[in-house]
Amino acid sequence: MSNTNKKHVETVIVGSGFSGIGAAIELKRIGMHDFVILEKANDLGGTWRDNTYPGLTVDVASTSYSYGFAPKSDWSRLYAPGAEVKAYADECALKFGIREHIDFGKQVKCSRYDQSANLWETTLESGEVYSSTYLVSATGLFGPPKLPEIDGIESFSGHTMHTGQWDHSYDFKGKRAAVIGTGATAIQVIPELVDDVSHLAVFQRTPIWLLPKPDVIFNKGVKNLFRILPITQRILRFVTHTLNEILFGIGFSHNRQFPWIFKWLKKIGISHIRSQVSDPELREKLTPSYDFFCKRPSFSNVYYPVFNRDNVSLITEGIESIRDEVIETSDGCKHTVDVLICATGFSVFDKNIVPAFQTYGLDGLEIGEYWEENRFSAFQGITVPKFPNYFMIFGPYSAASASWFGMIDTQVRHMSRCLKAAKKKNADYIEVKQEAYDKDVRHIMRRRKDQLVFNGDCTRSRSYYFDKKGDVPLIRPATQLGMWIRSHLVRMSNYKFDRRGA
Repeated sequence: MSNTNKKHVETVIVGSGFSGIGAAIELKRIGMHDFVILEKANDLGGTWRDNTYPGLTVDVASTSYSYGFAPKSDWSRLYAPGAEVKAYADECALKFGIREHIDFGKQVKCSRYDQSANLWETTLESGEVYSSTYLVSATGLFGPPKLPEIDGIESFSGHTMHTGQWDHSYDFKGKRAAVIGTGATAIQVIPELVDDVSHLAVFQRTPIWLLPKPDVIFNKGVKNLFRILPITQRILRFVTHTLNEILFGIGFSHNRQFPWIFKWLKKIGISHIRSQVSDPELREKLTPSYDFFCKRPSFSNVYYPVFNRDNVSLITEGIESIRDEVIETSDGCKHTVDVLICATGFSVFDKNIVPAFQTYGLDGLEIGEYWEENRFSAFQGITVPKFPNYFMIFGPYSAASASWFGMIDTQVRHMSRCLKAAKKKNADYIEVKQEAYDKDVRHIMRRRKDQLVFNGDCTRSRSYYFDKKGDVPLIRPATQLGMWIRSHLVRMSNYKFDRRGA
């Protein structure tokens, strides 16, 4: 394709979820309006566009699960339903003039850095090419929905669906249903099904830690208070942020220094099970045998009571095979079902998941292959040597908060400081120095011994936190406050700046 057929912009952002929208808002804030967001779907919103299963809510308080500069005064409750979160994404895109920058239906195939032109060339599956000085990957954490690896699952003769691709046309009335998985998604879906189905079989491989859900409905008076006196909502945001910081930043990342936090929460979790499940044998099966937070915990007031019902079975034996409409478990029992629901999550931190497309930097180095040979890592979670003018809004070791928006805030702030520094220096080439990157990796490896996953007992958790090398690239061993400070103070001397374009 000739250069005349290429679409050129200063910045290409890939992905129109909250990360991509946040990056775009920041670009506009610093005066960089020449950008496009490439979105593979026909609508924005990412995870909150794709996931529409019944019972979907945030598991972080809504006051924290939002941009700090764009509070939403009319959340219906403290833990908002998924539809409200998707509506919030639409509102932000409209309010900040982002939607007109989005090119929908644009599936990115790969992106290559052209050293001679100092440009990124991003190629779509359609063959179209976008060239840009800067490239921002905002494709999030999750890859495609992951089906369980079970012998014969493809031969199941009933109806099959994944929670990430919910079939709203299916009628559950009177059906025999099976749910595979008991993670953060399943605990929301299962209580929504029990009133409709004739029987529900829940196949549990690893139980989940659950705490009581401190949910609060925001009535009209509270909403008006948030709208008239925004300071009240900011105070609530500060409170929920502080609780997240204690739970995640201190309890998880500094578990060696503060083990009592999760030991206390573990006791609350056990008490929660005992108060809601009447059968002692079921209580035992629902109690995790690993430390609190070895895998993602959640909140629920309605999950455990489901197992007191006569039409619900908890099955902890492993699934051996599926034949026609029969699920056979390792104890020889056969379970006949009409509909199979896979609440088995998504691929995370694997080659071509972060980022979601092949990315070639200097000398043709592909970032997925580089990480495959070495280990997932990025300087402050956002930049990698040999990938100039390239920023990740969710890179390895970028998350230090239970709220996605805490990560977005620190990453886009770091990115904009690099871009503003380049403008001040009349530069168009930004690359993190190898020594800065290596120092950051050493810091992570040194600090991670304090994290719960390396300090506690996680051997039976089967946690997606761990990659195949035994690292935990999802979570930085730091507090959100620490990451926020670093994003504001990180030295630009960690980067090479140059003028290489025409």
